[in-house]
Order: sequence, then C-alpha cells, then structure tokens
Amino acid sequence: MSMVQRNTSPSGAQEDAPVMQAAMSDRIAIEEISPGVEQGRFAAKAIAGQPVNVTAVIFADGHDVLAARVRWRCTQEGASSGASEDGWQRETLTLVRPLGNDLWEGTFTPTTPGTHEFVIEAWWDLYGTYHYELSKKHAAGVPISLELREGHDHVVRALERAVSGSEQAEQLESLMTRLKATSDENEQIALLLARDTLTLMQQCDPQRHLSTSAAMPLEVDRTLAQFGSWYELFPRSESPTPGQHGTFNDVHARLPMIRDMGFDVLYFPPIHPIGHTHRKGRNNTLTPGPEDPGSPYAIGNEHGGHEAIHPELGSLEDFRALVAAAREHELEIALDFAIQCSPDHPWLAEHPGWFAWRPDGTIRYAENPPKKYEDIVNVDFYAEDAVPALWLALRDVVQGWVTEGVKIFRVDNPHTKPFPFWEWLIADIRSRDPDVLFFAEAFTRPAIMARLGKIGFNMSYTYFTWRNTKPELTEYLTQLNASPLRECYRPNFFVNTPDINPTFLQGSGRPGFLIRAALATMGSGLWGMYSGFELCEAAPVPGKEEYLDSEKYQLKARDYFAPGNISAEIARLNWIRRQNPALQSHLGIRFYTIDNDRILYFAKATPDMSNVVLVAISLDPFHAQSGHFELPLWEFGLEDHADTHGEDLMTGHRWTWHGKWQSTHLTPQMPFGIWRLRLAQ
Repeated sequence: MSMVQRNTSPSGAQEDAPVMQAAMSDRIAIEEISPGVEQGRFAAKAIAGQPVNVTAVIFADGHDVLAARVRWRCTQEGASSGASEDGWQRETLTLVRPLGNDLWEGTFTPTTPGTHEFVIEAWWDLYGTYHYELSKKHAAGVPISLELREGHDHVVRALERAVSGSEQAEQLESLMTRLKATSDENEQIALLLARDTLTLMQQCDPQRHLSTSAAMPLEVDRTLAQFGSWYELFPRSESPTPGQHGTFNDVHARLPMIRDMGFDVLYFPPIHPIGHTHRKGRNNTLTPGPEDPGSPYAIGNEHGGHEAIHPELGSLEDFRALVAAAREHELEIALDFAIQCSPDHPWLAEHPGWFAWRPDGTIRYAENPPKKYEDIVNVDFYAEDAVPALWLALRDVVQGWVTEGVKIFRVDNPHTKPFPFWEWLIADIRSRDPDVLFFAEAFTRPAIMARLGKIGFNMSYTYFTWRNTKPELTEYLTQLNASPLRECYRPNFFVNTPDINPTFLQGSGRPGFLIRAALATMGSGLWGMYSGFELCEAAPVPGKEEYLDSEKYQLKARDYFAPGNISAEIARLNWIRRQNPALQSHLGIRFYTIDNDRILYFAKATPDMSNVVLVAISLDPFHAQSGHFELPLWEFGLEDHADTHGEDLMTGHRWTWHGKWQSTHLTPQMPFGIWRLRLAQ
C-alpha cells in the first residue's frame, strides 16, 4: 500500500480543482506581440496589399522545440471568408533570434480594407524536437538504435492522425515503406532527418500544449491613408472674375492643373451655409461690410446646417458633378467636418437641448485664447438632450456626405470633442464603408494626438510645421518611426494651412518654400499644401503666424502662373514619390553622416532594399551649403571602396559613385538633392 493515500471526499475534490486548473494552463508563453497598441485595446494600422510584419516573444519551460504561426482574418461584415472554411488564414512564424531572445517573426498580407484580427499560436513541435535530438546524437557518435525505433513510432502515429486517402497519408505511407525496406542505419537516419520528412511530419503534428494569444485587432485601410498628396482650396475664390463669388462649377477649370501637379486629394473647407450673426469681415474684423462672405467655419443659417450647401456655391447637383469630374481627373474630394455652429444654425431653435445655455439665456462663443470666434458656438455632447440624439445626428451628417460620394473627411479640432464620440462614429461609418478615411486636424499635446490615432483617425496633422532645424527634424522623424506612434499614427506633413502661415516661410522667399516642399514630400508618404503655397504667398499679420488678408474672411483671386511660382518643382516632387515605393510612407527613414549641420541627410528604402533613395536638403534658404556625405554601402554588404550608381531624380542625370564618401553643393535656387542609389553591375 502507498504511504500516501488520496482523499476522495468532497473536500478533496475541491482541493483537486486548483491543481487540475494549473495542469491545464499554458506551458508556452506568448509575449510582446507586435503590431499591437496597448496590448490590443486599440487596433494597429495596416494598408491593404502590404505585408504586416508580426513578431512575438515565444518560449516554454524545458528544452522542447516549439512551432508557431499567426492566424488572421477579416472581421468586417460582409467580407470574404478567406482561404479556410472558418475564415482564418494561417502563416508560419520563424524563430529569428534563437540564442536567448526567443523572438519569432512572420508576415501576412490583408487584401481588403476593414477590421481584422490576428492571434499567435504556439505548440510543442514533437517531431522537431525528435529531429533536433537525433541529429545531435548522430553527430556525437552516440548509439541511436532506440532513437530509430522512436522515429518509426512517430511516423506510425502520424499515419493514424492523417486523413485516409489524403496526400499526406500517401506521403507518410511512402515514407514508412522506405523505412521498412532498409535495415541500413545510415539510410534510416538520412530518411528521418530529411528536410522533406521534417516538413511532412510537422504538417501532421498533434500540436501538444497548444497556446493561443488573445486576439489582436488590426484596422486595414486603403493606400490613400498612407500615401497621398493633398491640395486645399476655397471654391468661393475660384471665380474667373475677381471679386465675384466662385462656384463648384468654377472649380472644374482648376482640376487639370491640380492633377498635373501630382495631387490625389482636393480638400475644401466647409461648404455649408454661413451664419449672419457676428459675421467676420476682412482680417477677422468684427465689422464686416455688406459684401464680406464671412468665415465658412461659422456653419448654419436659414438655408440649413451641416447637411446643406451654401447657395452661392451652387446646388447639390453641381456638387455631385464636381465629385464626378474630380474622379475623372483621378482626384478625390475631401470635405471639412467642423462640429460647430453659427448662432443662426437651425439646431439652436430645433434642438436647444444640444447646447449649454448660460444663466442669461445666451451661449458662450468659441475661444482658443488669444483667438476668439465670436461667430461660432459649440454643441455640448453631454447636454440634457444630446445623448444619443446629437451623436446620431452628427453621424447622419457624415453618412449623408458619404452617400454623395465623399470618402475623406478632414475633421476640425477633434481633440476638443469627446474621445468616445469619435471612437463610436468612426467605427460606425467604417462598418458600412471601410474606404472612408478621417483626417485629424489636431495641434495639441502629443498624447492626445496619439490617442486620436488609436481611436480611429487614419491620419493627422503634425508638429512638422514647427520643426525647422536639423536636430528638431531628426528627432521628430525618428519619433514617428518608433513605437508606439508607428503602429497608431500616420503623419500628414501639411506645409501651410489657412490658419497657419509658418514663421520660416514668412521671410525665406522662394528657396524657403522649396525647402519645406522637399522636407514634406520626402519625409512622409502623406503631405499637403493650401493654395497659394505654389505662389510662395507669405505676407503675415505682423508678429503672428497668420496670413494677412486671410482667405478665411474674404475672396482671394490668384494668378497661378505668376512668375516665381514653384508648381513645376511640386509636380516633379510628387512624380518622384509615385515612382519610388520607398517614399510612399513616413516609415523606413535612416539618417546618415554629412559634415554640415545645415544639411539634413537621410535615406528611405523598401524593406527588401530594391528601392533606395538618398535625400539631402539644405535648411538655409539664404546661402549655398556644401558637405561630404557617407553612402551607406554597408547596408548592401559592400566594401568602402565599392562602386554604386547614382541618379538625380530631379534632373534625370546619372553617374557612378566611387567609394563611400561623396560631396554635394546645394544652392538657394535648388536647395535639395534627391538621388536614387543602385548597385553597380
């Protein structure tokens, strides 16, 4: 009789439960899964048709060999079920750092926009463990007759698991036949250690101690969420007759020019009826003249609100025609979604419970000290009658414009509205149409800007506008390429906006505009400009980063062919971006050595290094700058004296570089160099 007896009483059964639970727990640890945002609280971002690189730290107790894979699927309603009956697709993970780091890596490629999820699975690789031990013992000259019997047993059990008549079963039967046909130990060892045998046996593995991670969400977008060029204009300024209010029909004439400059997105500030109360005049004055059109951000009057079109711009049919014409020119129309109201907006009378009223019966106008917006009042998302009615009304506004063919929305000041509202609205809209994109106009604290990306915004304005020196630019671009921002935040490098006339541009002349255009187009896959940038418009309100005679408050006629314009250079920069995949994202940037602190020098490359672009940009708009720079030959496994080919992508000139150190001379007339690097043949 055993000295220790099991207690079979009810209390003993209760004692067994924790033991059984522990025995059934995972023996394999799956940690540090990437891509992931806050351990899966938010979805990481990806692009349809582009590989998603997956990594995880995977390990277990003991010395058994492990196997791992990523399982993924599209969870968008109505999406294709994928390659397997259960909708899951599978890709193998590979141990890439076996010496103590336990890092596994693999890729999968989602093909359609929408919500996705993936999990990491790992298990004991029985035959892999056997294969490893047999090879070590054989190499050490250890007797292995018993191990050969174990190999036979592995094949027998695999045959028992295989589906009768399947290709795997036939291959296993062939393997067994060959093993039985020879008594030569070396021939059996060769069969059992063969790569084909290992692959076949792993396909039939029982996956003992299978562990599965929690599902990690992934939001997959169309390409324009990562790579696109934006052009902003006010339709009301596009009349061919100076001083006359422009219409949607007037914009048609600009479409070829905008497309020829290489833009993908044509973005309009609000196109809705403009309020009368406290209407702003020229240069933000509180005393407008009778002809002053007012700020389009003061939304709403007797003609309607966010769902309506300002009558002077045209009709809904005119807008539809413009959307269609833009599409024919390979342009998408983006609209501004500004959640704010003129005091004349119909909602104030129809839904007073959506606003926070002061004791005297008034509503506080909007402010962002020192700026004041006397012509605007804000809704209160948590006012007495606001939930859910206001939320649903705003959702219906967006959905209405989606129905009219608008798939991109630039959202005004989203950081001043509730995070839960945006997370719900964006998910709701994209659940019906995952091609819809939301662009956050947020210039606020870094954590808030990152949060907007996490809750669903596909791209965002950035601090790029105020990064001018080499250390500032290097630090900022490095931050954008590192976690956590690389998983959740896509930067759109707008060089100017109707609200922001950057100090750098105010006094730097044409060279300064070329510098900022090069920085934006080469630094990020997404960039944008407000009309007038190509004309180097820079006259400021003294002492402010604002435009004198701002188009926000008046019509503005322009001669887009005026001498000194940089339209041709912008077109060439956009062409270079289209021709070089390395430039179609903000990711992949690497900074290299140049002996001049006034020149920013970096490279961008595709993961397989098939496309490598070198960029040198002078940050000095007034003086020529020269420097010796280092070619990254070690990235190609080349010696310091190797030859490579260079091509100037602005001019098309080609040459051969000899050795690692080269030189450049940049002038105010052409303050940047963009070179494609190729290995010498």
